[in-house]
Amino acid sequence: MFTLLLGSLGAPELIFIAFVVLLLFGGKKLPELMRGLGSGIREFNNAKANIESEVKESMKELDEKKK
Repeated sequence: MFTLLLGSLGAPELIFIAFVVLLLFGGKKLPELMRGLGSGIREFNNAKANIESEVKESMKELDEKKK
């Protein structure tokens, strides 16, 4: 999905993006930015896992009611 949005990025493009991010946020803010990004991804994965478990649980309940 990521490649659909951005197309195929090569090494020069990724280096340019990293350089622009470094210029915008600076070396001191970059670790804080990455930490925030990591916690956001972690929260998203936790929410996704919770939804999956709820769907599986409700499907089990439906199967048990059918029997």
